[in-house]
Amino acid sequence: MSSTAASKAKAKAAPQLSDQEISQNYNRMQNDLQALAGKIGELEQESDEHSLVLTTLNEALAEDPDRKCFRLIGGVLVERTVKDVVPALQGNRDNIKKVVDSLAEQYRTKEEEFDSFKREYNIRPATRT
Repeated sequence: MSSTAASKAKAKAAPQLSDQEISQNYNRMQNDLQALAGKIGELEQESDEHSLVLTTLNEALAEDPDRKCFRLIGGVLVERTVKDVVPALQGNRDNIKKVVDSLAEQYRTKEEEFDSFKREYNIRPATRT
């Protein structure tokens, strides 16, 4: 199939959207990407905070594993020992990293869909003069 025939076939396969629908879809996709990026950034910051706390607690763990520490769980401050808290925090940090990886994959997929949408409807950024 020639490239012109492929273009015509693709144009027939694409749903015909009004300019308003195209604009709405564009804005929705852009907002979805921004929301995902924001959530990824928020979770990465939380993971970094966990790592910082773990660095401090690992030093305390080496000195005195039965040392008291306090942990906020569901808005309640509970007293635990360092040896009890460190594994829980490591598990939380690992889970956060898994979620970040999953969200990053979703971001890449949505970004590909967005790029495909822009190509399909020949959308280019406006140049400012």
